[in-house]
Amino acid sequence: MSSEHRDERRQHGELVADVLAVLWEAGEPMTAQQVNAALDKGLARTTMATILSRLYEKGTLRRIPVTRGFAYEPVQDAAGLAAGRMRRELESDPRRALVLRRFVSSLSESDEETLRELLREAEGGDE
Repeated sequence: MSSEHRDERRQHGELVADVLAVLWEAGEPMTAQQVNAALDKGLARTTMATILSRLYEKGTLRRIPVTRGFAYEPVQDAAGLAAGRMRRELESDPRRALVLRRFVSSLSESDEETLRELLREAEGGDE
C-alpha cells in the first residue's frame, strides 16, 4: 500500500472519528448539513452524506427520516463502539485463549485490577 493511500485512509479514519464525536456531543439526531457545519472543515455536502450513509450501513448510526432526508444518531456511545471492535477482533481469531492471554498480559496493573473487578461483578461475587 502506498504511503499516499495510507495517509488518505488515516485522514478518512480521523474524519469518521470527528463525525462520531460531533454526534456524541450533540446528544440528538443531526442532519448531514448540521454535522458538516459543526465540523467546519468545508467538506462537500455529498461527502458528509456518504460518510453518514456508510456509518448507517455498518450499523454504527441509526437514521431518522426528517423533512428532506435523514438525521443520524449513534447506536451506542464511544465505549460501546470500542467494546464491539474488541469483541469482533476476538471472534475473528480461532485462538481465543491466546488472544486473551496476550491482551491481559499487556494491561497495566490498574487495568488488570479493573478487569478482575468487572469479572467478579459479572459472576455476582463482590468479594
